[in-house]
Amino acid sequence: MELTLQNVRLTNLYLVFYHIFLLFFRVSLWVAAPFHAKARSWVMGRVGIFKRLRAQISPHDRVIWMHVASLGEFEQGRPLIERIRKEYPQHKILLTFFSPSGYEIRKNYSGADWVFYLPLDGPKTAKRFLDITHPELVLFVKYEFWFFYLKKISYRKIPLLLVSAIFRKEMSFFRWYGGISRKMAARFDHLFVQDPDSLALLEKIGLGPISSVSGDTRFDRVAEIASAPSTIDAVEQFKGSNPLLVAGSTWPGDEEVIARAIENPALADLKIIIAPHEVSSSRLRELQVIFPQSELLSTFQTTGNSNAKILLIDSIGLLSKLYRYATFAYVGGGFKQPGIHNTLEAAVYGVPVFFGPHHQRFLEALALLSQGGALALEEGNDPGKTLGIHFESLLSNKIKLAQMGAAAREYVHTKQGATVTILDFIRKKWRFN
Repeated sequence: MELTLQNVRLTNLYLVFYHIFLLFFRVSLWVAAPFHAKARSWVMGRVGIFKRLRAQISPHDRVIWMHVASLGEFEQGRPLIERIRKEYPQHKILLTFFSPSGYEIRKNYSGADWVFYLPLDGPKTAKRFLDITHPELVLFVKYEFWFFYLKKISYRKIPLLLVSAIFRKEMSFFRWYGGISRKMAARFDHLFVQDPDSLALLEKIGLGPISSVSGDTRFDRVAEIASAPSTIDAVEQFKGSNPLLVAGSTWPGDEEVIARAIENPALADLKIIIAPHEVSSSRLRELQVIFPQSELLSTFQTTGNSNAKILLIDSIGLLSKLYRYATFAYVGGGFKQPGIHNTLEAAVYGVPVFFGPHHQRFLEALALLSQGGALALEEGNDPGKTLGIHFESLLSNKIKLAQMGAAAREYVHTKQGATVTILDFIRKKWRFN
């Protein structure tokens, strides 16, 4: 009894801190909004949101709701949204984002009937949101845990799934202070995780019976994109018969390494496409200073400059299509950033993948390395020069280039199927027709 009472007290204390966090988060964004574009989008996107929800969603609509944090999680959830839309045509799809970087890019996504920001968590907010949207099925993707939303969904006995989740031992769920995190995880009817290590961790905290390994739905998404490639005339013209490096989602640390790599005189014929993580005018100007031989895609589409050696992508949404033209790919985020971006978008095309040292938290990066489909650079010892040597080696050894590419493609194709697994579970567990 004492232990139970202590747990209750701890949970109540954590809830106090959670309320404080929500208040601090909201106030911080309102203060930052006049000076920071993303904060302003976050705040303004939620102004009048309940009025807009009520105006668009009828009490008679049958709603399936998917919530994602940002663009990466959207890409994970997208295959499931599109399969559910076909499977349950009598339902309408509500898609919500937490982050402006996802919402602003996908607010016109045609695969959902409605796309909104998710109002910030809170007991009254969650109740009001659910009263208006009245979903019959709720899917959260990967890392999204909002206490009051999960509590209200669970109390209303709405089927609730977490998909493509991944857990690590350092996360709060597995710490002595993680009572509120464990309570949130237990609200789900089922937790679909990416790997056996995540399942083992959940089993240790008693959530094994509601958890299973489904894999990562991103594999299904990138395979779908690769199966229906689209032609980009300007890129084909730019590449010609030259070898091509496609560097995606790059940050300044990555670009410094690439600039050093292409100093290698053996790479004189190499063409380079750089799709930076941010495409603001200031970032593009920075890139034009680092790469004097560069030209913006929008300009090249007009001029067709045959002397351009480096193409800077100044628009969003092309990257997954660009990799199909690559001889090899560099995925950004591994230098001076917390982690690399999506390696699967390149690997699915049978392209050798390079990235920086901050990749240990990414299962697919580690797997690509172990299977010979990728190479990781190290900090220190001139990583740019090392990268240039790797490029030179692959260009002079077509067999090695083909072997790396085949290993990358094979890894992606053997990991497909998570979407079907989750959809089969939904069919067997609940009847929505």
